[in-house]
Amino acid sequence: MNENPTGGAALVRVEGVDKVFHRGSEDIHVLSDLHLEAPAGEFLALMGPSGSGKTTLLNLIGGLDRPTKGTVTVAGERLDQLSDRRLAAWRARHIGFVFQLYNLMPVLSAERNVELPLLLTHLSHAERRQHVAAALAMVGLSHRAKHYPRTLSGGEQQRVGIARGIVTDPTLLLCDEPTGDLDRKAGDEILDLLQALNRDQGKTIVMVTHDPHASARAARTVYLNKGQLSQEPVK
Repeated sequence: MNENPTGGAALVRVEGVDKVFHRGSEDIHVLSDLHLEAPAGEFLALMGPSGSGKTTLLNLIGGLDRPTKGTVTVAGERLDQLSDRRLAAWRARHIGFVFQLYNLMPVLSAERNVELPLLLTHLSHAERRQHVAAALAMVGLSHRAKHYPRTLSGGEQQRVGIARGIVTDPTLLLCDEPTGDLDRKAGDEILDLLQALNRDQGKTIVMVTHDPHASARAARTVYLNKGQLSQEPVK
């Protein structure tokens, strides 16, 4: 099943993927013979009920986990064939993550939180500061750079999370329920920002969400249920 609507070369290609977790003597089949393609520049939403495997699929695409069976290719690299060390280096270069609960370090200011992914690079201190300033400006938080998470609203904390996700100029931005902990107004502002990053900066975005209001902002939505993808909502 080809789910690349452009028919062009896919940035993300998931082929025949199974994912099985082992809990004691029990095998839990989360994904089964799953196929997905997404071209560069797409804003793709993954929807499905709780426990459907959305976050598992996102983690496979981001190189945080490995499939039990099948292949995951992102930006021309077979992730399932990389060693742990090479995979970590690839992830630092190509993937930006945005989490539902922000995952900010409370003892660090906004700018220091954004800088964290750059500590894995060879950039100088001055270059890191330039990248951080650009990322915070992009999300409209230059004036809050010195503030700590406890002094920021939920929406502002998520903007810091997005700035941290894009500060390395990643190939792919992966968002796991980015509006799930926000009220509708703050959530809409975050969705506006993601759309702008996709439209104006050409960022490829894969977003997991359970909210139809959020998925409507994506260019395409696919639905995951019982380890299988569909173009139609789960009944």
